[in-house]
Amino acid sequence: MLSSSIIESALDQVTPASHLYVAYSGGVDSHVLLHLCASITGLSGKITAVYVHHGLQAEADAWATHCSRTAKTLGAGFKTLHVNAVALPGESPEEAARNARYDALKALVGVNDILLVAQHREDQLETVLLQLFRGSGLRGLSGMPERMAFGRGVMLRPLLNVSKQAITRYAETHKLSWVDDPSNLYNDYDRNFLRNAIVPLIKQRWPACDKTVARSARHCADAQAVISVIADDLFHAVFNEDDKTLSISQLQRLNKPRQQLVIRHWFQMLGLKMPAQGFVERILSQIVAARAGSDPVLSGQGYNIRRYRDRLYCLKQAPEQALQEISWPAGQISLKVADDQHWLCLPSSTGILRERWLTANVVVRFRRGGEKMLLPGRKGRHVLKNLFQEEGVPPWEREVMPLVYLDGKLAAVGDKWISAEFYSEKIDACIRLCRQKQE
Repeated sequence: MLSSSIIESALDQVTPASHLYVAYSGGVDSHVLLHLCASITGLSGKITAVYVHHGLQAEADAWATHCSRTAKTLGAGFKTLHVNAVALPGESPEEAARNARYDALKALVGVNDILLVAQHREDQLETVLLQLFRGSGLRGLSGMPERMAFGRGVMLRPLLNVSKQAITRYAETHKLSWVDDPSNLYNDYDRNFLRNAIVPLIKQRWPACDKTVARSARHCADAQAVISVIADDLFHAVFNEDDKTLSISQLQRLNKPRQQLVIRHWFQMLGLKMPAQGFVERILSQIVAARAGSDPVLSGQGYNIRRYRDRLYCLKQAPEQALQEISWPAGQISLKVADDQHWLCLPSSTGILRERWLTANVVVRFRRGGEKMLLPGRKGRHVLKNLFQEEGVPPWEREVMPLVYLDGKLAAVGDKWISAEFYSEKIDACIRLCRQKQE
């Protein structure tokens, strides 16, 4: 018999919550979850029901009103989150709604807060089947975890091992009133098609399939946990913490399955969606295996995979923009030189004399080719191309590195070099250039 003890048991596994948020759509599952939470005396005053308004259904406003009234009746707080769930190119309506909903909820959940969601055993069955049909590996076949980090807090799925039948029985026993989303009947969506047409047919033959598939998902999750430990060891032997790159030579010492494991672990560490098998194979064949000195590019998820020397980079795609000559006004500390580049002139005891900087005509330009400069303590004038190669600056960074001219003479190259003609050492009387970190 379903009771509030299942909620208490789930909460016992995590740090005591500052606040509990219950994702509440108004449907039977989330209503039962909210009702169970509200029945726990110790949670009084700590619960807020959250309705995510996708703006996709004509009835959404009425559902929000229903949810508000129900929450009030149960003594819980209530909050509506409005989201834009319009699908982007290449994004399914289901995916767009889910991403919008989760993004809004993540922003809500603070440190030591807990979000409770009402996914149950049949939802887990559907998830595992969908992942199976997509050719997912162990991570996908593990289904949904009962507990995971979410926002700055934790997400719990306390009903994940509870059957839909038990949830419905509880709702009927307690005479709960809920809303039914008519879109759940549309088989255009993959999950609905499974739920309405396929799973009932499977259950005619295998009535306990939700239990057995959930058990298989737990086996996969256990196996994935073991593999993750192995992957973590392999990954840190290849990973460069300073620039979040992978060592190509170290990666190539591994066999192909381990290389793929490291690449996937890399994507996970970078906070990116797990790449498809074909994309991982193209990284290895087109980028990692490319000849030294080449500059192949592989794009996906708004990022570029590139190599330079012995390092494999994952770089956020920057919008194409024409880099223009820019004047740096006297006395201005910072300057925007591109959409994603802001530079600062900061006080220093070595660099360009502040007095000279303030009285000169300062202009920022970008490479045209053939630029040279004389460096402090070194003989002869050096071609910038050679300096970049010597310093190991990747080609894509060279083109956007600002060249700072004082009265028409090259004085500094970003934060890399200062011309000997302008270099000075004088305590608290100089400035140096620094790229401003973007939040």
